[in-house]
Amino acid sequence: MRGGLTQAGPTPARGTIQAAITAMTVLAALALLVSACGTGGTGARDEGPAHADAVVGATASPSAAPSGTPDRADAVRIVKSDPAVSAEVKSELKPCAGDEYPVDVSYGHLTGGSGDDLIINVLTCGDIVGVGSYVYREDGDGYANVFKAEEPPVYAEIDRGDLVVTKQVYEKGDPVSSPSGENVVTYRWVAGRFRKEYSWHNDYSSVVGDEPTPMPTTG
Repeated sequence: MRGGLTQAGPTPARGTIQAAITAMTVLAALALLVSACGTGGTGARDEGPAHADAVVGATASPSAAPSGTPDRADAVRIVKSDPAVSAEVKSELKPCAGDEYPVDVSYGHLTGGSGDDLIINVLTCGDIVGVGSYVYREDGDGYANVFKAEEPPVYAEIDRGDLVVTKQVYEKGDPVSSPSGENVVTYRWVAGRFRKEYSWHNDYSSVVGDEPTPMPTTG
């Protein structure tokens, strides 16, 4: 009660009534639950009963598949343990600072497998130049190397389901930060391997742009 008075508790009669109301509420809830189960009511499950295949799919997972998505540390271990990777690339694969390795890791569907394919680019620490690009396909409890390019500078990425490999072109006197152009090759997974689909060359502009651009005249 308010006004600074304390209340010792309900009277015996009020306690009996409250106990009876509580018991009736519990019994009513149990009756509704039994009725819903017996008559096929939806209850809180408005989307309908789960199909058998959905239940199996949710609980069963292939034991041979790798557990979880590989992170950067996993990518480093995969490359270092891969006999297809050259010794030169492995020698570049060392921490730049602390335990940070110069690798770019991306995932996507390239080979039509059940899981994501793994694309790893190995870079240099100083100039961030790509020295090796690899695609790994999920294979049992690990990954299989299905593509490699080790002619630096090189970089691989996914574009709309295809593998795109870019190789920068340097002419004599070009600094590492300013290549003269690039060769771009698009690969597509066909019949169990990557097949070259397109290729083109881009020339970079050598105009520094120090001079102001004149405004166009009209009339």
